[in-house]
Amino acid sequence: MQLAAIVISLVTLVVGAALAARAVAHIYRFVQVGQPDGSRTGQPAQRTATLGREFLGHTRMLKWGVVGVAHWFVAVGFLTLGLTIITAIVQLFDAHWVFPLIGDWLPYELFTEFIALATFVGIVVLMVIRQLSLPSRPGRKSRFAGSVSWQAYYVEWTILVIGLAILTLRALEAALLGVDHYEAGFFASYPLSLAFQDLGESTLENLVYLTAMIKLTATGAWAVTIGLNPSMGVAWHRFLAFFNIYFKRDADGGVALGALAPMRSGGEVIDFEDPAEDAVFGVSQIEHFTWKGLLDFSTCTECGRCQSQCPAWNTGKPLSPKLLIMSLREHAYAKAPYLLAGGGRDEEGNERATPEQLARVPASALAEAGRPLVGTAEENGVIDPDVLWSCTTCGACVEQCPVDIEHVDHIVDMRRYQVLIESAFPSEAATMLKGLENKGNPWGVATKARLDWVKELKKATGIEVPIVGRDVEPAELEYLYWVGCAGALADGPKKTTKAFAELLHIAGVRYGILGKEESCTGDSARRLGSEVVFQMLAAQNVATLNAALEDAPRKRIVTTCPHCFNTLANEYPQLEGHFEVIHHTQLLQHLLDEGRLTPVEPVDGLVTYHDPCYLGRHNKVYTPPREIIARVPGLRNEEMHRHKERGFCCGAGGARMWMEERIGKRINNERMDEALSLKPDIVSTACPFCLVMFTDSINAKKQAGDAKEDLRVVDVAQLLLQSVKLPEPPVADEVPADAGVQ
Repeated sequence: MQLAAIVISLVTLVVGAALAARAVAHIYRFVQVGQPDGSRTGQPAQRTATLGREFLGHTRMLKWGVVGVAHWFVAVGFLTLGLTIITAIVQLFDAHWVFPLIGDWLPYELFTEFIALATFVGIVVLMVIRQLSLPSRPGRKSRFAGSVSWQAYYVEWTILVIGLAILTLRALEAALLGVDHYEAGFFASYPLSLAFQDLGESTLENLVYLTAMIKLTATGAWAVTIGLNPSMGVAWHRFLAFFNIYFKRDADGGVALGALAPMRSGGEVIDFEDPAEDAVFGVSQIEHFTWKGLLDFSTCTECGRCQSQCPAWNTGKPLSPKLLIMSLREHAYAKAPYLLAGGGRDEEGNERATPEQLARVPASALAEAGRPLVGTAEENGVIDPDVLWSCTTCGACVEQCPVDIEHVDHIVDMRRYQVLIESAFPSEAATMLKGLENKGNPWGVATKARLDWVKELKKATGIEVPIVGRDVEPAELEYLYWVGCAGALADGPKKTTKAFAELLHIAGVRYGILGKEESCTGDSARRLGSEVVFQMLAAQNVATLNAALEDAPRKRIVTTCPHCFNTLANEYPQLEGHFEVIHHTQLLQHLLDEGRLTPVEPVDGLVTYHDPCYLGRHNKVYTPPREIIARVPGLRNEEMHRHKERGFCCGAGGARMWMEERIGKRINNERMDEALSLKPDIVSTACPFCLVMFTDSINAKKQAGDAKEDLRVVDVAQLLLQSVKLPEPPVADEVPADAGVQ
């Protein structure tokens, strides 16, 4: 038994270690095939702190409660029980051996017992959770749908066996020591040791050899398996996640939301005023992704959190963020031999490698290299165009990913090539781009129409909206109000714009608008992939804003559109546009806190609030809208099941506002069905895009008899104005006849 255990264990360990080391070298060389990105290595101290916080605190995993706790013990056990491998190896030769100095030290024994038990229990919990959400469930309910099941089961059973083997070895150690009563050093394994108390010493020794062999063989077999499968993310994420988290976009720990990463070519940000002759616009080949992108693909653990939250996947569309990353990973590793041999094609499709370089490349890798990155099934494409254009860039995938994969940036990078080089994008979006280029707004209406709401407000209330440079000087401004295209031109959002302007007037805020000088921020163009149009609009707006606010006390901007808010605050700094930007709900909360606005009139009804993606997930503004609703007398707020960080998209982001939704259920209808399940009187939001999408959905449901006729969809500013705005005093001829002089 002892000899067999020694030979089997050591051979398996040596082979496994060799194969795993070879895989590590392969992954390292493969990741280096990606484009350089020098933005990932600064602030090493901050990055180290972020890594420690995210791993030890499991800050991302613990958002899922039980799963997070169970995974913490499995992860910590995996990394801290290394000494038990050494112990098991030596026990093959001496069943009575314990680690010198610390082997019988009570704190070490307690730690080993606790972590071994917790790891065992943790993996059992995770296995049960997987069984409760099998991919065989009807519809798209399982977040594991599409994951490579055998790999997940193999990893789980390996951990289970190793955890049980450690506890069994501890129990056998107790039996060999003659422990016949409970001791703290064997608090977890002592009950198991009772099964061995009547066995002789020789039998116990053989059981030690057998159990140590099982533990070491399971460990070695695991190393062999991952060594032969370098794309096995469910296993390799245990190592690669540390690097992926360390090299995340934001060193301080923020996820890759808010601003999109700027377009790079060869590691340098593209200067659109004078791009390099060999600049590559977007991603059309797997090697065009940065090395961090290739590391992202390698790190995916197929947990499906992103998939479970994706609005496209949940409404029957072909996009699953998980399956997209998995497809890119499998394609990348299949193409790797070709790339590592020096293969690659230039923009004209000419092969860079010599025939000699490609002579030893497997035929399968050469075939993989010929596949288009984006293409239909008939074209043998890696990513179907419908997958690419289903994304709303809501960021739910990025928010949920426990290993910090940057899905949205990768999707937009592929879109950029399709738009800028191939001109292959949904035809409806062309109208939007044409309007932006010619008129500075997606509808293509005349610029003077931006002031129609100003005239309407004056006619209805007598309030004059001041225009910067005409009615108010920059030096007098507290805030520049950026109205946005939807807020100025779309019927529903114009109600929000007028309500907010009226509230600013009531509060005595010194503000002004740009009027006809305002142009689209370019949000939809950028997320569509039309970086050239975005750069044009952004450069124009930055120049306009810098000129308008040159003499202002502070360059403060307030906007009612989260998309404008995100672009002005997070993306214009990429073009030297540095402004203090706040959302109108933040300013309204501030005015309420200062007492400059006081809600008095009750607004009766049940309201449910929808978190706009670009206000909530992308910019973490969750409290102000809810504070405003809470301040309005009479309103009763009830949250939808999916809210805040797990809020569900309206379907308009990522330029989807301008595209037809032909596949699956409409996302806005899915969200409104969730809202209607609460039987609300009011659906409230804080975004003009959401307002348009939900109004369309509710109107259709009213016509079908699925929603009550008095149900309203309004911005929180409208609710606040309804409460703040005092009833008009009666005019002289309306004084009651019995109101005589006292």
